[in-house]
Amino acid sequence: MSTPQWTLAERAHKMNPSAIREILKVTEKPGIISFAGGLPSPKTFPIEAFAAASAKVLREDGAAALQYASSEGLPVLREFIAQQLPWDVSPDQVLITTGSQQGLDLVAKVLIDRDSRILVETPTYLGALQAFTPMEPRVANIACDAEGPDPDDLARQAAGNGSAADRARFVYLLPNFQNPTGRTMSDARRQALAERALAAGLPVIEDNPYGDLWFDAPPPAPLAARAPDNTLYLGSFSKVLAPGLRLGYLVAPKSLYPKLLQAKQAADLHTPTFNQRMVAEVIKDGFLDTHVPKIRALYKAQCEAMLAALSREFEGLGVEWNRPVGGMFLWLRLPAGLDSVKLLPMAVENNVAFVPGAPFYADGGDPRTLRLSFVTASVEQINIGIAALAKTLRQALA
Repeated sequence: MSTPQWTLAERAHKMNPSAIREILKVTEKPGIISFAGGLPSPKTFPIEAFAAASAKVLREDGAAALQYASSEGLPVLREFIAQQLPWDVSPDQVLITTGSQQGLDLVAKVLIDRDSRILVETPTYLGALQAFTPMEPRVANIACDAEGPDPDDLARQAAGNGSAADRARFVYLLPNFQNPTGRTMSDARRQALAERALAAGLPVIEDNPYGDLWFDAPPPAPLAARAPDNTLYLGSFSKVLAPGLRLGYLVAPKSLYPKLLQAKQAADLHTPTFNQRMVAEVIKDGFLDTHVPKIRALYKAQCEAMLAALSREFEGLGVEWNRPVGGMFLWLRLPAGLDSVKLLPMAVENNVAFVPGAPFYADGGDPRTLRLSFVTASVEQINIGIAALAKTLRQALA
């Protein structure tokens, strides 16, 4: 019997394994303190609330909870999301997705053709690059500073070479506590970007999975609140409830919504009914108003512990890092001559792990950068792990 010959689609060759997922395999060595994963802390998962909700949903409406449902999502959940957003949103604009990652996949399928240009931050979320790449776009980096994209460069790159075919299809932005850098756009920067994008006829994809995780003050209003008809907004319950539920959502202009819905129907018919009903049950009486502040307090304490450890252990090593005001990540830049990809095996030998920064750049990026997540390690582990990372740097610089 001959061996079957499977012929892959061209787009399949564009699919690559997640660099972070591959790195996480390396960090499974016993005793490793990992700052690599972008995972919420399990301490924040409201297990008892979901146990009670699960029992109630099955007891009172089990047949409906286990049945097929509408592709748009559970009406009461869509209404809740619409009411919580700080601009005028109809529930009919809300599409429940299987994690916000599916939202990115739907965006790619509906808005990207081969060789169409799209714009991203420098650096940007790796999962977005993975979702966009199989559609074979040309990805252009916008010049960025500590506040995010440069509005002038965004306007310039939106037009491309001036031809209709070279105009950018959209710009993908993460204004709040960005993954990977942890940076947050100021109110003035958001306003400038929204105005420039609208003037240039450039649609905005605004991804906001971390916006509720602020430490001392909430971030400025979303770009979607400033230009709602020019913005497709993505959100998630993963960071405030539990990522294993795979429950996200998108809010789309009414003209775009039907095609996104059709793409959703083709992908999975609908997001799991049971998960949607459980979340609706848990959040219905203001649960998030008391639960999310606990997450903020925990993450703030862990972030402060990591910043203190960096100041203590990295003195004189020539490393630069930022001070995020929310979210889950810190961004570091190593001294000249070092490569974080090459440094990782040395760090693992010293029982600490991180994510190299290069995979977050559309063009390969800065090899001196790396991302640290502070939310899944205890303060004791943070102190031990940062000391181990400093030891690794000294070895590399020797």
